[in-house]
Amino acid sequence: MKYDPIKRSLGEVFNKSPFLRKTFYTMLDLLLLRTWHVKHEFRKWAKKHKGQSANILDAGSGFGQYSYFMSGMDKNWKVKGVDVKTEQIDDCNAFFTKISRKNAYFEIADLVNYSEPNTYDFILSVDVMEHILEDVEVFKNFYKSMKSGATLLISTPSDQGGSDAHDHDHEEHDGIDSFIDEHVRDGYNIDEIQEKLKLVGFSSTSARYTYGTPGKISWKLSMKYPILMLNASKVFFIILPFYYILTFPFALLLNYMDLKGNHKTGTGLNVVAIK
Repeated sequence: MKYDPIKRSLGEVFNKSPFLRKTFYTMLDLLLLRTWHVKHEFRKWAKKHKGQSANILDAGSGFGQYSYFMSGMDKNWKVKGVDVKTEQIDDCNAFFTKISRKNAYFEIADLVNYSEPNTYDFILSVDVMEHILEDVEVFKNFYKSMKSGATLLISTPSDQGGSDAHDHDHEEHDGIDSFIDEHVRDGYNIDEIQEKLKLVGFSSTSARYTYGTPGKISWKLSMKYPILMLNASKVFFIILPFYYILTFPFALLLNYMDLKGNHKTGTGLNVVAIK
């Protein structure tokens, strides 16, 4: 199953006005558990840099929801979003111009070849590295682009089933492709990704599992099943609001439990590296 057709359909609906776009961001913030974990980690960095000037790179900015969040926290922070998809860069620049958010802008860039030496105080990379085969090259570019003492935050699937590649009861038995088939790897081993980061020069790394048992249930309720339905038929766009009325409270509770839990394993990883 592919995300891109659903992304395009959602974009057509929510890009009609800045209000709808902001509503879409709020929905993503509430439904996507990775957003809970990413924001939790970013706020730790933000507390130490509030009121200070800082350069932030949103590496793989997508819809721009993280750039919107980070640029809105402090006007002294300059946020740059980069992505390989022209339509998303153009879309984000148009939206941020409409809302007069002047401390964020977007450019097309391939992270494998992109670096700005000694520029950034914080780099965020969410759901990007699992799509890039040349991951060590990207880590080198991140390291080169960061100032001394800067922070890198990566959110990515783990090798514990982050792409549903190990969901034998569904994908393999039914003869269906892996739910997320755009990935070049099933996920990172928690030690492997830290070793790669240290290999390119990072002095300190830490990693924790996300999407433990509560998170896996929440993801299926709030994301997997709706996307499977929408891939089957666009008629489910009509049914979807009623589906979320029933499941949304449970998904929120599960997300909170996952955020506060200390998971021995999980299908996601949050990795922090310091230069």
